[in-house]
Amino acid sequence: MASGDVEYRCFVGGLAWATDDRALETAFAQYGDVIDSKIINDRETGRSRGFGFVTFKDEKAMKDAIEGMNGQDLDGRSITVNEEVTEEAVVVEDGNSFN
Repeated sequence: MASGDVEYRCFVGGLAWATDDRALETAFAQYGDVIDSKIINDRETGRSRGFGFVTFKDEKAMKDAIEGMNGQDLDGRSITVNEEVTEEAVVVEDGNSFN
């Protein structure tokens, strides 16, 4: 990603093993344009690790999705939704990063 590019991505945890990328996108699309939805799978087994990420076109859609979906039921599980924190976003007040 080029410097200055911003991604509006949220972390989604507590997912059911049966939830796939398409179901994740469908659940979050009501809040705005979804650029990408990805369930993270175990490298060895290929099975879902129970969390994923949804990337939105704009910040409003991401914030609306976090507010609207956090604690909601998806495929029989109560999910946790919050803004993804990237290394670039972790900066202390004096401008120094943690890395």
